[in-house]
Amino acid sequence: MEELSQKVSAAFADRAKLKEAGYAEAVRETLALLDSGALRVAEKGAEGWKVNAWVKEAILLFFGISDMKVMEVGPFEFFDKIPLKKGLEAAGVRVVPPGVVRYGAHVEKGAVVMPGYVNIGARVGAGTMVDTWATVGSCAQVGRDVHLSGGVGLGGVLEPPTASPVIIEDGAFIGSRCIVVEGVVVEEEAVLGANVVLTSSTPIIDVSGPEEKVYKGRVPARSVVIPGMKEKQFPAGRYMVPCALIIGQRKESTDKKTSLNSALRDFAVSV
Repeated sequence: MEELSQKVSAAFADRAKLKEAGYAEAVRETLALLDSGALRVAEKGAEGWKVNAWVKEAILLFFGISDMKVMEVGPFEFFDKIPLKKGLEAAGVRVVPPGVVRYGAHVEKGAVVMPGYVNIGARVGAGTMVDTWATVGSCAQVGRDVHLSGGVGLGGVLEPPTASPVIIEDGAFIGSRCIVVEGVVVEEEAVLGANVVLTSSTPIIDVSGPEEKVYKGRVPARSVVIPGMKEKQFPAGRYMVPCALIIGQRKESTDKKTSLNSALRDFAVSV
């Protein structure tokens, strides 16, 4: 991996190297490892999530060395540089037409992709549901046993290569039409109610205690979150701006298989 990463980073710094022996091949090898799951854009360690910037560099270089091609899938025709993912049956991944998983994304065994979209560099864990019209943006990292409800949008973060991708940790439930972008981390078993929008600057306010506690860029584990509004002063006057409200925690007593929905119903929140 060290030799591979050095070649990729050297080519990213000087694109002329792609014409030299071994550099374009290093990019293609990196994408193959990414596609197979042997490599990932970001991984969690003792000190939190770490971004493998050189892997993102390889993705960007892959666009440059790939040619536009016509791809035919039944009655559908596509014209693009990146092929569709192959070997779904062998991988144990269910993709419902016209769901799309792009080459360079890895989807673990037992995951289901309804008519949604999983972009290059993304990773989707085992047992996760990508529901109808949900989109998993480039390099987004989605854990195991996650539910992405209908119309969820996880933003892609390809540039700059050092930027953290959107991360949804194991067991989280993301309600219908939620938007999570700009490298926001939704920690384990957190629940987002319908229409929650999270950017890196969105105030995520815990209002479940006697005093508010404000987070940005991170939803704490097992939090139950709904859309909210916060008053803010502007030169023209005071206006309401969006925020997100943590209204409680998922109950330990609730079985994980049912708590995704019931955690919201406990607080009378729509799913």
